[in-house]
Amino acid sequence: MKEILDDLSQKPIIAAIKNIKDVDLALERDVRVIFLLCGGIMNIKDTVKRIKNKGKKVFAHIDLVDGLGKDEEAVKFLKHVGVDGVITTKPTLIKAIKNENLIAIQRIFLLDSRSLETGIKNILEDKPNAVEIMPGLAYKVIEKIHCYINVPVIAGGLILDKSDIENALSSGAVGISTSSKDLW
Repeated sequence: MKEILDDLSQKPIIAAIKNIKDVDLALERDVRVIFLLCGGIMNIKDTVKRIKNKGKKVFAHIDLVDGLGKDEEAVKFLKHVGVDGVITTKPTLIKAIKNENLIAIQRIFLLDSRSLETGIKNILEDKPNAVEIMPGLAYKVIEKIHCYINVPVIAGGLILDKSDIENALSSGAVGISTSSKDLW
């Protein structure tokens, strides 16, 4: 995890790829970390290999890779294809991800105060290596979350411009996940 945090301290923008066609563009950009939010079991191994060959870190969102189950075997498969870590909205998968010595990123959606409370509870119980808070515009909540948890926070979703990035980083986020190619 330290290596990822070092990368993010140098380049805090994370290329969040929602369409496999955008991998080439992300490989050309000056980002060190890529979140794969797409793909399928037939192409993920080659995609991960291409990303790793460019010296970038790659995390696959287990819930969004077509053809994968949302279980321990899927985590083992992702380790086999070479990902550095796994993103999930399912707190029950965090332990399986960490058992495979992968970095576990728990993605939480902040819709209201109850989802915030549930997210904090899940993070404290499941102990992911990092948490991705969505939407990333919830930067005001990042400071509050840091009062309860001691894991790196990544802001993602609805990041529209540089001021969104600056606000999230100044609130304590270590990285910004965005699918906006102009911000990569």
